[in-house]
Amino acid sequence: MFKKILIANRGEIACRVAKTAKRMGIRTVAVYSDADAQAAHVQACDEAVHIGGAAAKDSYLQWQRILEAAKATGAQAVHPGYGFLSENEAFARACAEAGLVFIGPPPEAIAAMGSKAAAKSLMDKAGVPLVPGYHGDNNEPTFLLQQAERIGFPVLIKASAGGGGRGMRRVDKAEDFIAALASCQREASSSFGTNHVLVERYVTRPRHIEIQVFGDTQGHCVYLFERDCSVQRRHQKVLEEAPAPGMTAERRAEMGAAAVAAAKAVGYVGAGTVEFIAEEIDDGDLRFYFMEMNTRLQVEHPVTEAITGHDLVEWQLRVANGQPLPAQQNELRMHGHAIEARICAENPDAGFLPATGRLDVLRWPAHVAFERTGGTDVTAPVRVDAGVREGDAISPFYDSMIAKLIVWGEDRQQALARLDAALRDTHIVGLATNVAFLRRVVQSRAFATADLDTALIERERPALFDQPGLPLPVAAAGVAAHLLTAEAAAPDADPWSRRDGFRLHGSARRRLDLATGKTHHAATLERSHDGALWLALNGRRHVLQTRALGADRFEVNVDGQREVLSVYARGEQRALFGEHASLELQEFDPIAHAGQEAGGHGGRLSAPMPGKVISFLVKAGDSVAAGQPLAVMEAMKMEHTLNAPRDGVVGELMFAVGDQVGEGAELLTLAEA
Repeated sequence: MFKKILIANRGEIACRVAKTAKRMGIRTVAVYSDADAQAAHVQACDEAVHIGGAAAKDSYLQWQRILEAAKATGAQAVHPGYGFLSENEAFARACAEAGLVFIGPPPEAIAAMGSKAAAKSLMDKAGVPLVPGYHGDNNEPTFLLQQAERIGFPVLIKASAGGGGRGMRRVDKAEDFIAALASCQREASSSFGTNHVLVERYVTRPRHIEIQVFGDTQGHCVYLFERDCSVQRRHQKVLEEAPAPGMTAERRAEMGAAAVAAAKAVGYVGAGTVEFIAEEIDDGDLRFYFMEMNTRLQVEHPVTEAITGHDLVEWQLRVANGQPLPAQQNELRMHGHAIEARICAENPDAGFLPATGRLDVLRWPAHVAFERTGGTDVTAPVRVDAGVREGDAISPFYDSMIAKLIVWGEDRQQALARLDAALRDTHIVGLATNVAFLRRVVQSRAFATADLDTALIERERPALFDQPGLPLPVAAAGVAAHLLTAEAAAPDADPWSRRDGFRLHGSARRRLDLATGKTHHAATLERSHDGALWLALNGRRHVLQTRALGADRFEVNVDGQREVLSVYARGEQRALFGEHASLELQEFDPIAHAGQEAGGHGGRLSAPMPGKVISFLVKAGDSVAAGQPLAVMEAMKMEHTLNAPRDGVVGELMFAVGDQVGEGAELLTLAEA
């Protein structure tokens, strides 16, 4: 077995690989950028080497520096993780030329499956069903539009070298095709270095089902069953589960055999995933089409580990070392049901806009970090795979994923219950996340009943977006409980300085100034001589009782309704988490804020996050309407179109295309029409 490996990645997957390597007695080398000098993956490895600037193109994509780091530290092999260089044929070849083992498939397999168009041609020859479309080399816009019209709308434009949902656009009518193609090609070029695309018929109620395959150097190849990854937003996965609900044993065997045939067709070695689009037919069975093959370990591999009991990173290391597969097909079994939720720094109510900032609070439910108990079992009721810690920052340079929350149950119903409880107990403060949104998805009728397809989020939109948080009286009670407990914990020796409401006669009143967003709420907390509490808020008086249950945890009773809250205070911000909902508000001093103005943004277009200006869609002097696209930014590897906040006339463009801008930067001015 290898004595030392270099992990050519960062974050969660680098930490994950390091844990298996450590358990196997293999030393690890981390690489890191300027932005990651103190990152968790650096601490998780035995050694670490700096390889460049914060942007991925200046560090994690600089494979020459990575090879130099491997040779300088005496590493024998390189694990690429996923993303970055994991499916880069040139990097795999360079590893071999440098005398290093690439812990992944042969370069020829990466090349064969790296181009979606070439892979589909190969699968067509192998007899694997394909979605009708155009997979050729001609990418002239007018020609592709003709092909789309031949196929029939809606169509899907896909980057040939794409992955992770990037470089994909659904187009419903011919007049939108050229603009969507240009946007897709820009994103593809930025993310994958080529703007080549293919066009396919858009399956209207598709399920995304993928098969985990594994091959070794002895010619063996197996499939470790399937994962359903249908719940997606912007073509990126949100929830993944194994096995796929409703999958028959016969269809599983057929899809597994097709996936193994696809892998063998390219001499595949190591971990890979064959992805299929499936649609229900009249008898309820599934018809499936080959979509693509990912020649690497997938983000969602933990659900396969949970139902099979096998450590897939260990399999990768053993196969790369020349050993045969740890198990053959007839030895593989499934047990129970597993679901993974991707915890991301993003705002679902703002179109899943990526968020950046500091993880002021990062609290997980009771869980294991990746482990194997008893030597062989990777099944745990709740598991968290993370590459960040409390106090770390989510920067604009990399993917927005914070962590993966994985649950396992004896059946899907138990797994759903565990996931709901685990999301309830996941508390993140400091930046916007999708945790509350994920919980609503899990509780939705469609997901709970396994009525799955890739449009589930849109179908369930009213139940998933813009939902009210914790009721304001309950939140105000939580703020009061936190305040009273903090004051009681630091009593003054002088009885006349006590702040517990003691009076010889009558009651004591104190004002609480709270705000949710831009809305101000004046609350009054009143304590009578006998210690009884009342909370007056928005013209209504509530009977209040509070009790501290421990650090940051309180029981409040508002008019007889009991709620247990976790309350986190950071400066003036208060984040409150209850059984069914959460809320963030501000407790502020009105005197300190006196004279401050709200500062409207009606006459300007501001950057909602740090990123790069890709294009301006208007010029100075243009008249625009509210909602009209004005500019395109790139952040966290995705393009984001910014629309006009109101009608007006474009004044000055404040930046040039290609400029890097900070959050809140004024991109252009808008004058009255």
